[in-house]
Formats: sequence, structure tokens, C-alpha cells
Amino acid sequence: MNQKAAPPLGEQNLNTRYQPAQGAAGTLEVQAIPVAPNPAMRVARETVMAGSAWIRPLQQEMARVIVGQKHLLDSLIIALLTNGHILLEGVPGLAKTLALKTLASCVDVQFRRLQFTPDMLPADIVGTMIYNPQDGAFRTKQGPIFSNLILADEINRAPAKVQSALLEAMQERQVTIGDESYLLPNPFLVLATQNPLEQEGTYPLPEAQIDRFMMKVIVNYPNRAEERAILDAMATTEAMVVPRPVVSAAQILDARHAVSSLYVDDKIRDYIVDLVLATRPPIAASFNLNGYIQNGASPRATIALTLGARAVAFMNGRHFVIPQDVKTIALDVLRHRVSVTYEAEAENISSENVIEKILNTLPVP
Repeated sequence: MNQKAAPPLGEQNLNTRYQPAQGAAGTLEVQAIPVAPNPAMRVARETVMAGSAWIRPLQQEMARVIVGQKHLLDSLIIALLTNGHILLEGVPGLAKTLALKTLASCVDVQFRRLQFTPDMLPADIVGTMIYNPQDGAFRTKQGPIFSNLILADEINRAPAKVQSALLEAMQERQVTIGDESYLLPNPFLVLATQNPLEQEGTYPLPEAQIDRFMMKVIVNYPNRAEERAILDAMATTEAMVVPRPVVSAAQILDARHAVSSLYVDDKIRDYIVDLVLATRPPIAASFNLNGYIQNGASPRATIALTLGARAVAFMNGRHFVIPQDVKTIALDVLRHRVSVTYEAEAENISSENVIEKILNTLPVP
């Protein structure tokens, strides 16, 4: 059977649909049937292209300072687009803090760095009431958390009281001091780092706080080419490159509105729900994971997966979400929300192994 190949899909073919037709000699031919353009799709595509125009310059500006670590830099941009907090974990020297400071320098917003230590108090972060002896009244002294971007460096060094002080700020975007509640500026993001190696002088983050981080990104070692590029760029006594602001807070807020409007098909929505349900013990048994999962992902994971998939599509210039967008973001969204049992740890099975098996087993729409 002879069949003519359809022309490659391009901008000139977006308004044409092909269907087979019977030729004169009984062969199967392809006829072009004009299809009226969809104005809504065209507007959505143009909105995405206009709203994401600052992403490429931001990536280029951050790449002037950070060598490699593409996944890390993309995750930081996803956090900006989705208004989600991010936790970076990796051994010292992998540019976790530098990446966050570089992002803050590239975005024209207020930035504060908090170096967490075991002797910190909640008032050191959120602020406190200060007595004024002149008039005998108490006045509110706002803490450094009243900023747009907060770098919480080595967040696992802070004691439980300090960790709990962040819960309201991370979830409600407000802080209560005395009898008054104060809204935090918009945008507001907590960008935290932690060191997985040291145990002395550290405090494991409570589950309630971990769940408030949209993503937990594992920062790995650079490859050989990246290591050589780091040597050539950083092995000098000269001052480091200072990135310049390339995006404003208004552009970020406009991009968030565009991300929220991206189309997510019902089949992909069902796929996200099935993915989250598969991490919970009753349904995990059907994936041969019975006895391995202690706690599954919360509904926050469902919301984060949807927003993260939309952000990935937005960064790629698409006005719709595909299943691969969900799989791209799934590991970072779920790894800190799924806890495994002692039996799984005895068999060297981590939460990442569980999530990867679910992703490989669950049918993709």
C-alpha cells in the first residue's frame, strides 16, 4: 500500500487536518482539509510566549555565575512561577547557597539571608514587641522574614521553636506578633538549604514543615566537563561576576497568572490523582509496594504536581500540559512527602526508588 507522507508539522500546518481518502487506483491518499483556526488557542499560545520572555534571559544571567546544575536552576524558576517554597539538599560546596543568592540578585525584589544556628530564637526571624520607655507602649519590631526572598541557609541547624515559627509564614504568608497578624510581601518564597552529612548540632525538620516545601531538590556533583569549567571560572582571586536584575516582581506575578491558566486535560488530572494515591499504603499494594510505604503523599502533593507541570509547560513555551511534564516534576515533589518503613530501609529501598517504580508502572494517558 502506497501512502503519501504528510508534510512536517509547522506553523503553516497548524490550520490543516489530514485524513485518508481512496485514490483513483485504489491507493490510499492523504487529503488536506482546512480547519478554521481556534482563536482561544492562538491567544493562549501568544500569552505564554509573551509571559515567558524573561525566562531565557534569567537562565543566561544565572549561568554566568553557576556552572552546570541545569536541573537546580530550572527548579528555582519553577518555584518562582508556582509560588512554592523549595528545599535544596546536598553536600557542602555544590553551590546551593550561591545559586539562591544568584537568583535573588537576578530578580528585582527584597532579599534576606538567614544563617540558622542552634541558639536562634523565633524572635530572631519573625520579630518581637519592644517596650518604649518614653511613652510606656510596646511597638512591633518586624524581623528579617518580612522580605520577598528568604534564604534559609542550613535550615536543619535551627531548633524546633524556630522551625515552628516558619510554619505560619510558609503556609499562610503572614506572621503573628503579639495580638496582631501581619501579611508578608508578595511574592514571598523560602529558599532553604540543608546538609545531609552532618548530624551533630542539627535537628531533623518536622514533617509538618517538610510538607510545606513544594519541592525538595537533591544537588549532585558536577560532571568532569563542568568541574573543569568551574576550575577555569572560579580559581582566581578576582571578584566574582555580579549578576544584574533581569526580571521584576510584576513580571513574576503576571507569569503566575499565565501559568494558572494553562490547560490541563482531564486525563492528565486523573493521572496526577492516581500517582498521588499510589503512594498511599492501601493502593500501594497493587504496585507490589505493600509494607514499604509508611506514609504517603498529602493533598498538597496533588496541588504541587499540577502547578509544577504547568510551570514546566510554561517554561517550554506550551499552553497545555503533557504527561511528561508531570513525570519531570514528580520526583522533586514527592521524595520528601513519601516515607518508607524500616523494612524498606533494611532492603536499601528509599522513597525515590518507590516513586520511580510507581512512575514506571502507572499507565500514562
